[in-house]
Amino acid sequence: MSDQPSDHPSSTDADVDTTRRGFMQSTLLVIGATQLPAHAAPPRAAAAAGVPPRPLTLNINGKDQTLSLEPRVTLLDALRESAGLTGTKKGCDRGQCGACTVLVDGRRINACLTLAIMHRGAKITTIEGIARGDDLAPIQTAFMQHDAFQCGYCTPGQICSAVACIDEIRAGTASAVTPDVREQKISFTDPEIRERMSGNLCRCGAYNNIVAAIRTTANV
Repeated sequence: MSDQPSDHPSSTDADVDTTRRGFMQSTLLVIGATQLPAHAAPPRAAAAAGVPPRPLTLNINGKDQTLSLEPRVTLLDALRESAGLTGTKKGCDRGQCGACTVLVDGRRINACLTLAIMHRGAKITTIEGIARGDDLAPIQTAFMQHDAFQCGYCTPGQICSAVACIDEIRAGTASAVTPDVREQKISFTDPEIRERMSGNLCRCGAYNNIVAAIRTTANV
């Protein structure tokens, strides 16, 4: 066998050359791509013309307030941002947590799911209107006595809903758990209270104390 070096590259050298060649080709492609002229960005869709604010008078907590609102503003945003009543809380903004519950003509609604303009002429009651002047309402006192809140974020909605819950039961309005819907007198049982308050969530889990506070208030 001859000891002279071969003129042909070994398989290892060929593999290295192939790898190096592939790397150089990829690098050149990337550099070339960066030199290409950028395509013009597609024209942006014309922004929808905004609707100018309009004067709207709402009766809030027994007083008429004239606000300047766009027709698409929710009652929740109108109360917080325009009327300055920040007691009503914004939670999920989808009607699932009940933090924004207020009373409209005595009925509880989720303020985030309704437009302010829809309630012209209605009587709106927020948590700021539940108290009796400088004195707390019985339901507010009961919430404190029974430790029915912890962080307090959901409490305004819970109290507004509790007021409506008590009024509904006293009026004989049946719920999904009422044993006999023909009965005009409904008892303040825990199942009744829990069912009627099920739309108000409490992350702190103070449900037992909330039920106790409502039951105590109803029996006063």
